[in-house]
Amino acid sequence: MPAISSELISGVVAFLLTIFVLSYLIGDQFLFRAAIYIFVGVSAGYVATVVWYQVLTPQLIQPLLFGSGGERTLAIFPFFLTILLFAKAVPALSKLGTPSVAFMVGVGAAVAIGGAVTGTIFPQTGAAIDEVGRNSFEGVLMLFGTISTLIYFQFSAKRGDDGEYRRNLLTRIFSFIGKVFIAITFGVLFAGVYSAALTAFIERLDFLSSFITSLKTLWLP
Repeated sequence: MPAISSELISGVVAFLLTIFVLSYLIGDQFLFRAAIYIFVGVSAGYVATVVWYQVLTPQLIQPLLFGSGGERTLAIFPFFLTILLFAKAVPALSKLGTPSVAFMVGVGAAVAIGGAVTGTIFPQTGAAIDEVGRNSFEGVLMLFGTISTLIYFQFSAKRGDDGEYRRNLLTRIFSFIGKVFIAITFGVLFAGVYSAALTAFIERLDFLSSFITSLKTLWLP
């Protein structure tokens, strides 16, 4: 009888979880839900561990207990917000956690908007302008697609004589072209996601086949 190694145990676990997930092909049942519950539980435990050892401990607990006077002063404010955030778990005290939630939402929105502007819009526009100088057709097409897509998300309109609000004709034309570019982009993204999912599915099938073959070689004479 061959020795049971850690590689064999991990392979069996991976094999079973793969079977559990693929069981969704015949319907939503206990095996698939068990795999999802395991995935959610492991992910939650991993995130909690990372937050504790890489965020709370070095950024909050250590400055409060072992930091200098300035570090302790800076750590009091986030510690106070953290305590208030736990009040959200108690319905009677949930209003006390509103400042903490508002602070997180405000900071998150600022980071997201700033990242979108400085990391996406400006670089995309700059790349389109640079491409015009290198390749006229591709550059003009990229610049035209960028501008028309941005115009698509411009919703200001003027009130007409009949009382209805309409955008001017040029804006509507550019908005329609921008919608075409967005549709093409979503189509390409969907094709990429589908291709990646199909690749992962084929890799799992190959894993199942290889694992069964290795078990036959290991256990059968």
